[in-house]
Amino acid sequence: MALDFARVINQVSEMAVRLKTARNDRLERVSKAISVLRGQADRLDPLRKKIGLSKTTWLVAEPVEKLDARHALPPVPHDFTVIATDGSHIDVDRHHAVHCYLINIGSVVLTYGAHPDALLESHPVVYSDSADLVIASPDGLREVPVEGNLLGMKRSAEEARIMAEVAGELPAGSTAVGLMDGTLIMWNLEAYPEFVTERVLDKGYLAHLEDIRKLNGDRKIAIAAYISHPRSTDVVNAMRVALCPREFVDSDRCTDCNTRECRAISGVLDRDLFAGLLAHGERSGLFISPSRIQKRYGRQLVHFFYLRVDGEIARVEVPRWVVEDRTRLELVHSVLVDQCRRGQGYPVALSEAHEKAVVTGVDRDTFWRMVEESLVEEHLPVTESEKNRSKRTRWV
Repeated sequence: MALDFARVINQVSEMAVRLKTARNDRLERVSKAISVLRGQADRLDPLRKKIGLSKTTWLVAEPVEKLDARHALPPVPHDFTVIATDGSHIDVDRHHAVHCYLINIGSVVLTYGAHPDALLESHPVVYSDSADLVIASPDGLREVPVEGNLLGMKRSAEEARIMAEVAGELPAGSTAVGLMDGTLIMWNLEAYPEFVTERVLDKGYLAHLEDIRKLNGDRKIAIAAYISHPRSTDVVNAMRVALCPREFVDSDRCTDCNTRECRAISGVLDRDLFAGLLAHGERSGLFISPSRIQKRYGRQLVHFFYLRVDGEIARVEVPRWVVEDRTRLELVHSVLVDQCRRGQGYPVALSEAHEKAVVTGVDRDTFWRMVEESLVEEHLPVTESEKNRSKRTRWV
């Protein structure tokens, strides 16, 4: 046994004691945050102005509706379809003989109502061409390898592409909600060069979301991303701005501030805030995330709200074109609560899509064995790093 649990157990017990001690203090901070939110509920314009003037290193949500807005659960349609996509991948491994990767997208189509049906599929694709392994600048002088975080974002674009294809096959007159797991905002692209962002986001992910939007001519289709147990603090950070006695907040100067009223709600998460406000099935008002990458989103500008379902507060993200049509927004709201009811707390379509997408450790080993066997059949050299070989050898 590699992990010495005899040494771990005492540390875990000590951690539990510390958490119990901190619980009451945390409850006081949550109560304070709720009080601030309610106090700012009718001061939306001044708060927006202050947020706009502030310079912070932390994300501050822009409120679209009253801060304490609560929207009751709308009725779910009698006939509707839920599409869900989720993905997994096998990353490039420099210790193997071939540089390649695999993306597997699981898609689920669940039809409810007079003609119930279900279609569950997986879409695995192996990428090994040089054009797939790197993203090159237009002048050919720079190349960024498609691996790690960038491969994860390419996978998200593929999830959107498959969703657009599946949604396009729905019959005219359909009412549908497309669900994705996680966020619609490609935060990590801010660290990449412009030509990478253009390829992955503009010509990939956002183009596929726009394809889905255009299907609304003879259908009613909305899309949403579902984040279970979120750790976001965007809305709480807006309350921190509200608490600051200065005209605007400059977080770089906060070290010189002797008052620091915002300390009273430090450590509070958005989900803590809305757990004290929302009843089961209710959603909060709408907010916009201020991420810089959102400046490129246009019609796909991401709005979010919090939703109380069963035992948790979930964050739900939707593009602007869903928000602009109240019936589509209510469709997302009602269908998500219905999906969580059917899935014992989590949208059942997303659970099924995950099962079709998941790539296990055994799958990875089998994949690389298949790659090596194919090289042998073609009389190609099969080489691996000494580090990789040593992992498969027991020395003691």
